[in-house]
Amino acid sequence: MLETIVNFMNDLLWGKLLVYGLVGAGLFFTVRLGFIQIAHFTHGLKILAISRRPGRHGLSSFQVFCTSMAARVGAGNMAGVAVAIGMAGPGAVFWMWAIAILGMATAMIESTLAQVYKVKDSDGQYRGGPSYYMEKGLGQRWMGILFSILLIICFGLVFNAVQANTITGAMTAVFGFEPVYVGIAIALFSGVVIMGGLKKVAKVSEVIVPIMAVAYIAIALVVVLMNIEQLPAVFTLVIKSAFGWQEAAGGAVAYSIAQAMQAGIARGLFSNEAGMGSAANIAASASPNPNHPASQGYMQMMGVFFDTIVICTATAAIILLSGDAAGSGDGIEMTINALSSHVGDWGGAFIAFAILLFCFTSIIANYSYAETNVMFLSGNKKGALPLFRLAVLGMVMFGAIAKINIVWNLADVSMGLMALVNMIALLLLSGLAVRVINDYRQQVKAGEEPVFDTDKFPELADQLEDGIWKNKPVESDK
Repeated sequence: MLETIVNFMNDLLWGKLLVYGLVGAGLFFTVRLGFIQIAHFTHGLKILAISRRPGRHGLSSFQVFCTSMAARVGAGNMAGVAVAIGMAGPGAVFWMWAIAILGMATAMIESTLAQVYKVKDSDGQYRGGPSYYMEKGLGQRWMGILFSILLIICFGLVFNAVQANTITGAMTAVFGFEPVYVGIAIALFSGVVIMGGLKKVAKVSEVIVPIMAVAYIAIALVVVLMNIEQLPAVFTLVIKSAFGWQEAAGGAVAYSIAQAMQAGIARGLFSNEAGMGSAANIAASASPNPNHPASQGYMQMMGVFFDTIVICTATAAIILLSGDAAGSGDGIEMTINALSSHVGDWGGAFIAFAILLFCFTSIIANYSYAETNVMFLSGNKKGALPLFRLAVLGMVMFGAIAKINIVWNLADVSMGLMALVNMIALLLLSGLAVRVINDYRQQVKAGEEPVFDTDKFPELADQLEDGIWKNKPVESDK
């Protein structure tokens, strides 16, 4: 019964609503921002380079970037890519790329809004995200409550079950460990970190994420170099499959394209989270450099690029260059088998270790997103956090021993509902977001270090929390 309902919801959300909604919104934001993901790509890299500079309050931009990457880089990059290729063929990879490029503009919008409408909790830590800009920007607290509930279910509970499920699958496939013992170990280590709150999560992510990402990209590059002569054929296969050209003789073109789009966009969104509203929660926690909301938008725009265009492509290359595009195994096992075929048995152990780190950091980062929304529901009071933390660890244990299909399907439903609510808010607030981003770009063009002068945006006078944004250009202070 549950499986029937979940499948119906997935067909409705991903077959009819979100596939077109995400693409349409991404195109809309891309055009309104003047193709910012291309025109300002190098500026995004520059902002990333200075992101370690400490801010006045909250986390550094680099800590926030690493925490958002911790949530992004996990099961979606290694198991999700394999699932998409197994379900819909190599063409799904193309649609992952497409939704990522469009999603870079969407991420820019949502993370800028998260910075504009952020607040401070009782410990002086910045909090924000879709729930906050829905309440403050749109004046619709009910909408913020709905989004918070969906995010808590999605990231705090279901997604963490997915990550634990992927770790267990890898450890069982490579080392033969019992799932229940793997689940206990994951829950214990996760508990140690999340009990320390947002700052502890950020510190752990700042150390682990860069190391694991570089190591994974390096091994994928080795695989590509080992099979460099096959690369043109694999790229051609991806393009042909994406547009159904190889199925043309069989008359299944439309079905093939639809299947590849649905799988690629769903798995791409699961991985890079653009438009879902999740990364915006941690984006609000940064003290941005430069001191302007749009700078954190650039950081999260680059996060989408590195997550999907770089790391997901690395996984796709490992799988497709193995010569077994349809794959063998279920989810993460396909990636393990593919890498082992390239480099030998140690490849399986490498994937198991990589997925352990990827998914562990995703669990703790997912928790941080959910924590912010628990705080929103409780009026920024921390009384509910201990009980919620226990619930998160319980779902980690559940995910470790659950069947993979129902876990992934539940993830798709909760993710889809969350994205739907957030996209409505983004479209309604996009005018303000575009003006804030253009204000930043004009200051950069004039050779100034951007600061956020709220006097330029009189509609924000009654919407922002006192003391959050006091910055004005030097000229206005004289």
